Amino acid sequence: MRERILHAIGELLPRVLKRELPEIPENACLFDDLGLTSAGTIELILELEESLDIQVDVEQITEDDLRSVTNLADYVAGHLIPED
Repeated sequence: MRERILHAIGELLPRVLKRELPEIPENACLFDDLGLTSAGTIELILELEESLDIQVDVEQITEDDLRSVTNLADYVAGHLIPED
C-alpha cells in the first residue's frame, strides 16, 4: 500500500501545486523544497483519498508527518480508516 501511496503522491503533487515537477525525490520536503502550503496539504490528502479510494484519519497528523513525501506516505499508510 505504501508504494501505491508514494506513486499517487507523485502523480497528484503537480496537480495540487498547479505546476510541472521534475522527478520528486522521496525525501523532498513538501513545504521547503516543493512549496506546498497548508491548504495544499489538505487538498493533497483529499485527492489521495479519492484516487486510492481510501479514508485517512488526519486527527493526529503532525508537522513531522508532513515534512517529506516519505513521511506523508508513512502516515497515510499507518492511519487508514477501515471501511465499514
